[in-house]
Amino acid sequence: MVAYIKELSVNRHRWLDEEKFKDGVALCQAIPGATAMQTAAYVGLRARGIAGALASFVGFGLPAFILMLILSSLYDRYHAVPKIISLFNGLQVVVVAIVANATYSFGKSTLKNFRDIFIAITASALLWIGVSPFIVILGAAFAGIIFLRSTTAVPSSLKEAHSLRPLLCLIFIICLGLSLLYFIDSKLFSLAALMMKIDLFAFGGGFASIPLMLHEIVNVRGWMDSKAFMDGIALGQVTPGPIVITSTFVGYLTHGVAGAFIATIAIFTPSFLMVVAVTPVFERLKTSEYFTGATRGILASFVGLLFFVTMKFGLAVPWDIVRIVLVGAALVALLKKVDILYVVLIAAVISAFML
Repeated sequence: MVAYIKELSVNRHRWLDEEKFKDGVALCQAIPGATAMQTAAYVGLRARGIAGALASFVGFGLPAFILMLILSSLYDRYHAVPKIISLFNGLQVVVVAIVANATYSFGKSTLKNFRDIFIAITASALLWIGVSPFIVILGAAFAGIIFLRSTTAVPSSLKEAHSLRPLLCLIFIICLGLSLLYFIDSKLFSLAALMMKIDLFAFGGGFASIPLMLHEIVNVRGWMDSKAFMDGIALGQVTPGPIVITSTFVGYLTHGVAGAFIATIAIFTPSFLMVVAVTPVFERLKTSEYFTGATRGILASFVGLLFFVTMKFGLAVPWDIVRIVLVGAALVALLKKVDILYVVLIAAVISAFML
């Protein structure tokens, strides 16, 4: 998706040059949130200021939200039908392959030395013994500052400053909305606060939100079991958007249409605000040894967190020969860079007739 955003914004419409786009991608990879969504917001910010950032952000995410809302509604109504059960039994296996592939890809690009590997293994082990992933992430940031900090970062060209008034107005509106939501419906407020918390800690892109969602939604609150959560991830892969659109599924199944709206808005709000706020000061952050160290530590910890999720999801599947072959084929296809949509759709057809 990032490559396609570049084609549209740099080559076709010339809203910004290639160097600024590269700086934007680096920024979006360094702060928490769904990278593609943030890149769209960054392009809008460069082209038309904060209003442009908001327009790009909403425009990029809206199709995925609408489709996910429809799919969540159909799932809620028909998921107990035998054929649908068979379909999702197969898709749960594919989710194991998707997360395993994310763990491999994330680890390959993140783990550079034995210190990174040690942080990843420690993070996974701490999750297995029940430590909150939020505490694990904070600990990894601290470890990164001590052991992984570096001053070799190359300065970027992000030097422009933006007026703080629109950003402060936006923050005020969000705070006001949360305050009203607290008095109108405390359950929806709790949902919004949880999704914002998840987004705030999801360094490394959308997949980084999965361990946090699993912990909070399945393990802590028990809003749904692991299998239903895996179904939500599978549906999210059918939509043309980031994997955190699973929040729409969670919101709908727990609090209906209102929950879907609130969860979706909340899961994207912190990362949007960070793109707008951090862009003017990113050059200094990139050259800060403490920032680079903390970021490296956090990203290394997410390899361990994703490995934990892979194992957790794997244990939730009732394995047989068909499922073993299916997960193997799906993983090979993903490693060979086959489009994930095709993997999910083919697996759905096989599951409907064989499981």
